Amino acid sequence: MLAVAVFVLALALAACATPRVYTDHDPAIQFGNYRTYSWREKPDKVPALVSQRIVDAVDTQLRAKGWTPVAEGGDVAVAAHVATRQEYNVDTFYNDPFWGGWGWRGWGPRWGAGIGYERARVSSYTVGTLVVDMFDAKTRQAIWSGVAEGTVPRDPQKLHADIQTAVAKMFVEFPPGTVTAPR
Repeated sequence: MLAVAVFVLALALAACATPRVYTDHDPAIQFGNYRTYSWREKPDKVPALVSQRIVDAVDTQLRAKGWTPVAEGGDVAVAAHVATRQEYNVDTFYNDPFWGGWGWRGWGPRWGAGIGYERARVSSYTVGTLVVDMFDAKTRQAIWSGVAEGTVPRDPQKLHADIQTAVAKMFVEFPPGTVTAPR
């Protein structure tokens, strides 16, 4: 039973650590007509180093797909935005003065009466959302969008790795209609 609980916990933690990625595109667009891109908006609500890492990750993916960055006048305008929010975990434990430990208070599977008390542990964490949008530079119409969401680690090296992973996942099926393995 303990092995099953540990396995379920490990699976839950692994799911939380993996960024969730969603993409969407205009199915009428012929992505083969695009070869160059320019940055229209870079992330500005994050530290400069984080913004640069996001831009570098997107540039790496687009270059790998054969697209060329240009300072201005690209076929596609790229914009990236970041939003964060605080979330909280509240773990409540009930203790029985006769038996101590964890579990339900009251009459439950143990015998005897007692006045239990409750303890709560509150922890907070930051959830980040990265949105990368692409627009046809001539028509200004949205042609592709990618969204990645996950827990923001406090360790800068882990954050860098998570940015790389999230952006790589975003571009697995880019341009639409193709599938490549994430790097």
